[in-house]
Amino acid sequence: MMRRWNWLAFLLRRPQTSSRSAGSSVPSSLRSFSNCGIINAKSGRCQEDCAFCAQSAHHKTNAPVYPFADETTLIQGAERAARSGAKRFGIVTSGTTLDEKNMELFCNAAKRISRKIGISVCDSLGMLSPVQAKRYHAAGVTRYHHNLETARSFFPEICSTHAYDDDVESLRNARASGMQVCSGGILGMGESRWQRVEFAFTLAECAVDSIPINFLTPIAGTRLAHSPTLEPQEALRSIALFRVINPSRDILIAGGRSTALGDWQSWIYAAGANGMMTGDYLTTPGSAAGYDRKLMRTLGIRD
Repeated sequence: MMRRWNWLAFLLRRPQTSSRSAGSSVPSSLRSFSNCGIINAKSGRCQEDCAFCAQSAHHKTNAPVYPFADETTLIQGAERAARSGAKRFGIVTSGTTLDEKNMELFCNAAKRISRKIGISVCDSLGMLSPVQAKRYHAAGVTRYHHNLETARSFFPEICSTHAYDDDVESLRNARASGMQVCSGGILGMGESRWQRVEFAFTLAECAVDSIPINFLTPIAGTRLAHSPTLEPQEALRSIALFRVINPSRDILIAGGRSTALGDWQSWIYAAGANGMMTGDYLTTPGSAAGYDRKLMRTLGIRD
C-alpha cells in the first residue's frame, strides 16, 4: 500500500490524467456550476438492507415512514427548489422499485412539474427496468439517479439483498431510454483508499453524466452507527481523486458535507467539485439554500 496518498500522485502522472487535463477541469467545471434539490417522496420500510440507510426495514431508527406524496406536495417541493436556485429537482423514493400505482403518481407529477415550473426533473426510484425507463423519460424525466454506493469489491459489506450488477443494469437501462445518468455513492463506510480508486474507475466505465459524492453520516440504529467520520483533508482528497479519474463529469457534493468538512466546505471547488445539493437530504438536515448561494457568491461563482 502506498503511503500518504502517493497513489494519487501516481494517478496524476498517468497520460489520461495529465496535469494539463486535471488542471483545466476545475476552471471549466466551475463555469458550469450546478445545484440540485431533492424531495423524499416516499419514506421508510425499504426491503433492502443497506448498512448506512435509516430507511431500511432491517434497522430500527427514527426515520419517518409515509407513502408516496401527492402531486401538490411534489410540485411545491419543485417550486421551493427553483426559488433556491437549483437547476434540477430530484424525486426520491425508498424501496427496491415503484409499483404501478406509484409509477402513475410519479409520471403525472413529473409532467406537471416540467410544464408548470420548468426545472429539470430527475428521479431516484430504485431498480429500473427498460419499460420503466422509457415511461419515466416520456414523462419528462431528464436524468435518472441510481447510486452504486461503493466499490464492487466492498459492496458485500454494505448490502446483501441485491447484486451489484443489478444496479449497473439499471444505469444501462436509464441510458438506453435517452435519460442522462447520475450515480455516485457514500465515502467513509469503511472502504479502503484503493477501493475508492476502484469505485471512481467503475463510474468512469459506466460513463455516468453526474457523480454525487456523499460522506457517511452515522445514524443511530443502522449497522454503521458507530463509524468514524472522514477528516476534512481525507474528504477533499477523495473529491480530487474522483475529479482526476472523471475529468469531464459533473461532481456534486451532497449528504454529510457539513459533518465531514465543517468550515472546509468552500474547498470542495478547489478539490474539483462543480455542484452541490442544497436544502435537506433524505433523512438528515442539509445546509440552507441561502447559505449555499452566499458561499458561491463569496467565491465568485455564478449559479
